[in-house]
Amino acid sequence: MAGPASLILMLVFGTLTLLGIPLALAITAAAIAAVLLVVPFDMALFTSSQKMLASLDSFSLLAVPFFILSGVIMNSGGIAIRLVDFAKLIAGRVPGSLAQTNIAGNMLFGSISGSAIAASTSIGGVMVPMQKREGYEPGFAAAVNIASAPTGMLIPPSTAFIIYSLVAGGASIAALFLAGAVAGGFWGLGMMIVTAIVARRRGWPVADRVGPAEAMRVIGRALPSLMLIVFIIGGIMLGVVTAVEASGIAVIYTLLLAFVIHRTMPISALPKFLMETVLITGTIMLLLAASAALSFAMAFTGIPAAVTSLILAISENPIIVMLIINLVLLFVGCFMDMGPAILIFTPILLPIAQKVGYDPVHFGVIMIFNLAIGTITPPVGTGLFVGAGVARVKVETCIRALGPFYMLLFALLLVVTYFPSLTMSLPRHFGL
Repeated sequence: MAGPASLILMLVFGTLTLLGIPLALAITAAAIAAVLLVVPFDMALFTSSQKMLASLDSFSLLAVPFFILSGVIMNSGGIAIRLVDFAKLIAGRVPGSLAQTNIAGNMLFGSISGSAIAASTSIGGVMVPMQKREGYEPGFAAAVNIASAPTGMLIPPSTAFIIYSLVAGGASIAALFLAGAVAGGFWGLGMMIVTAIVARRRGWPVADRVGPAEAMRVIGRALPSLMLIVFIIGGIMLGVVTAVEASGIAVIYTLLLAFVIHRTMPISALPKFLMETVLITGTIMLLLAASAALSFAMAFTGIPAAVTSLILAISENPIIVMLIINLVLLFVGCFMDMGPAILIFTPILLPIAQKVGYDPVHFGVIMIFNLAIGTITPPVGTGLFVGAGVARVKVETCIRALGPFYMLLFALLLVVTYFPSLTMSLPRHFGL
C-alpha cells in the first residue's frame, strides 16, 4: 500500500503545485487522494477534515501569532540602526569590522524579529552600502549579509521551532529554543571567523576605537531592544514563563518600545501590523492543518514505515543514516520554503532518526539548520535572491563569494549532527 500511496501523493501534489494551486490546498488534496486507496470518498473527506481541525486545537499554537506580531512591530520599529551601532561595539575592532558588524547585527535583529529576510534587508540595507564605500568587494559584502541572515531562524524566538514542536508530537519548545541558540551562535561565530581571515588577507580596515562615553550612549540606545531577548530566553531558561507566556510578553514589550520608548511610529500604524499578522498567521495555520491531513494519510498508508525500512536497509549505522537524512534535507531546502518542508518531512524523517538513537529536540535543530542553509542556496533560496537585491549585485557574483561560507556551514552541519552534546548542553543543563 505504501508504494501506490507514495506515487499518488507525489503525482497529485506535484501536478497541483505546477498548476499554481496554493500549497496548502495541494497538500490537502494529495492527502485525501492517498487515503482514497483505503476508504471511500466520504470517509476520507470526513477523517481528513477531522484531523485538520484537531491539529489546530493546541494551546502551544498561541505562541505563533504573538511572536509574529512582535516581529512585525520590530521590523517597522526603527531599531535596526540602534542594533547596528551596538554591533559595532561588539565587532568593531576585529579585521573586517564593517562586515563583522553586519554579522552581529543580523544575529541580533534576526533573533528579535524572527525573520532572516527582515534581518537581511534591515541590517544589510544599512551595512552593505557602508562596506562598499570602505572598499569591500560588493560580492563579498553581499555574501556576508546573506550568509549571516539565517541565524535568526535558529536563535530564539523562532517560529520554525514552534511549528516543528507541534509536528514532532510535542518536543519541548523551551529545549528547542535553547539548543537552537547554541547552534545559531556556532553559525554566527563561524561567519565571523571566515570574514576575519578574508579581511586580514585583503587588508580591509578596522573601525576606529569608540570612547567610553560614546559606548555608553550606544548601549543605552540599544539596551531596550536587547532586553527582549533577555526576557524571552532568560524567562524560559529559568522556568518563569512558558513559550506562550513569553510570546505575550514579547508583544506587550515591543508595543511599549515602538509607541512609548522609541516613539518611532504613530499608534495609527497598529491596525496595519495586526492585519499583517493575521495574514501570516492564517497562512501558517492553514499549512499546519494541511500537514496534519498529510501526516494522517502517510501513517494510514504506511509511508513513514516504508521509508524507514528503505533507509535502514541501506545501513543501520547512525553516521550513514544521518548523512542520508542531511543530504535529503539539503536537497529539499534548495527547492522548498522552510515551513512546508518542516510540515511534510518531519513525520517521515523523525522516526528514522529516533530509530538510530537521536533525540527529537536534537533532530529538530539538525532539520532547521539544514533548511536554513537551503534558504541561501540556489536555485530558489529566497535569502540568496533577497540579499543579492539588497546589495544590487548579480546572484552569480554572490554565489562565488559565498563559497567559503558554504564550506564552513556544511562543516558546522556535520558538527551539529554528530556531536549532540554541543547543541544539547544548554537544554540538559536546565533539565529540559
